[in-house]
Amino acid sequence: MAKSSKTIIDRELIHELTQLLDETGLNEIEIEQDGRRVRVARAASVAAAPPAAVRVEVAPQQGAEAAVTAIDPSKHPGVVISPMVGTAYAAGEPGGRPFIDIGSKVKAGDTLLIVEAMKTMNQIPAPRAGTVIQILFEDGQPVEFGEPLVIIE
Repeated sequence: MAKSSKTIIDRELIHELTQLLDETGLNEIEIEQDGRRVRVARAASVAAAPPAAVRVEVAPQQGAEAAVTAIDPSKHPGVVISPMVGTAYAAGEPGGRPFIDIGSKVKAGDTLLIVEAMKTMNQIPAPRAGTVIQILFEDGQPVEFGEPLVIIE
């Protein structure tokens, strides 16, 4: 029997994970089982997200991984990493214009994003001039110290 290229989503599993998010107060849950990965996360926004708002990502099957493999952002020479734990914001205010987009030309010192830590808004500057080729965070997403945020070439 030939494998179907269509991805099968286990709606019951997603429903259970969504309920677990509500019960525990977590913002996201990710599980991996039999080579398939499912991540359920509350929609990121500056205001509190409604409990029913979730995003689901299904990782490609093992055979397809080689075709989809991208450059490891942490090894790229133009990576900008988070200098702290906090929440990343793409704009200076909710609903505002993002500081950068893919293809944006930046100069050293230009603000790329803001990381809020302990109720303090910390502007993250471009370490060098170049063009933004990847944005690796989502607006309102929690970030860890050392996590890749942006790639500038």
